[in-house]
Amino acid sequence: MKRLLFSSITGALAFALILSGCSSKKRTSIDPGRNSTATGIAYSKDNKGKKPKKGQAAQADGFQVNAFKGQPAGPNLVYIEGGRFTMGTVEEDVTYSRDNLERTVTVSSFYMDETEITNLHWLEYLHGIQKDSSQEFYESALPDTLVWVNKLSFNDQFTEQYLRYPGFRMYPVVGVSWVQASDYCKWRTAAVNGEMAVRFGPKAKTSKKDRSAPTTEAPQAKTGGRLAIETGNVLPGYRLPTEAEWEYAAKAMIGTQYMDENQSSQRIYPWDGSSMRKPKGGQKGTMLANFKRGRGDFAGIAGHQNDGGIITMEVYEFPANDFGLYNMAGNVNEWVWDVYRPNSFQDVNDLNPIRRSDYLDEESLYDKKGFNSLIDNKLRVYKGGSWNDVAYWLSPGTRRYLDQDSATATIGFRCAMIAIGPKGKRKL
Repeated sequence: MKRLLFSSITGALAFALILSGCSSKKRTSIDPGRNSTATGIAYSKDNKGKKPKKGQAAQADGFQVNAFKGQPAGPNLVYIEGGRFTMGTVEEDVTYSRDNLERTVTVSSFYMDETEITNLHWLEYLHGIQKDSSQEFYESALPDTLVWVNKLSFNDQFTEQYLRYPGFRMYPVVGVSWVQASDYCKWRTAAVNGEMAVRFGPKAKTSKKDRSAPTTEAPQAKTGGRLAIETGNVLPGYRLPTEAEWEYAAKAMIGTQYMDENQSSQRIYPWDGSSMRKPKGGQKGTMLANFKRGRGDFAGIAGHQNDGGIITMEVYEFPANDFGLYNMAGNVNEWVWDVYRPNSFQDVNDLNPIRRSDYLDEESLYDKKGFNSLIDNKLRVYKGGSWNDVAYWLSPGTRRYLDQDSATATIGFRCAMIAIGPKGKRKL
């Protein structure tokens, strides 16, 4: 009888354990639970900021797990869901460069600025570095306003006014080199994370005895003016997008998907079809980008301009693509991270491709010193077409290059950032 009772109790306990195991909540990065699944030791503070349950003897110096709701989307950033796409030119290769042949690659999810960096953004940058950088660096960050100068064209007003006049605030900054754009990305990373440290860092408390004497809680670790990475209240670095990321985001093939993994069509431009005009709706027939329609035709005729942009235009002027990104064709070309090589399409990896150096395609092979080539390790790719380009260059698959220290009135940029872990819904 005792043996039978023992067996019944054992069976009931085993069944209960099975049920509890089946009903236990799966741990995630957002909700890792109150105690470690490896050791069973309670965290000093769980991911929701609550104290451990009764019986879980958490200590003040125990392992701390901070509340986390997902990676916050930085200001102006749009989430770009990664995936597979066919990278490369779909236009006729009129330059016969054959430097971007079609191939299938995969890009991880990332964030990208919904607009090009504007004059107002750059003036904010100049203000910031003037306070905490050397005069030499400040002067090196000034855009080259002389990019508008042309001995046979009257562009004097743009040379003097384009960067600083309030009427041009939301126009894309130009006259910045690849190096200057990269420096801006570093400053922006520090500025945003510094603001997050103020917003989410430990707050000063006032003593009950003396309200005028502030006391502080034990601060969370900081590095270079930012919170510790473990807090979740720190963003990865802003940077220039890779060529693959830029092209993927510009095509926005998500708008052509109709079932499973099938896509209805390839895209020549960041919108459907081969026309440069809006095909339907209240603004039918209006241009979808700011570009040069033909020799001498930058905007059409007065009273009925085709795109309205004799030079650049405000960054929200034209419709966004299916990822919510503005001016991925036209307005200004945009710098990307990659070093230019004509054979990158066959050399780079098919997962997150990038060429960051002359690995597998050495600089010495091109003999620039002997004037047999223009190619060296300072050439950087730019893409997208501009107000001064014909429609051919507005196709995301086309690519050109320029020395990383050079600047023109037709090249600007926007920033990108890696997406880490589960997609969060946080907004700063």
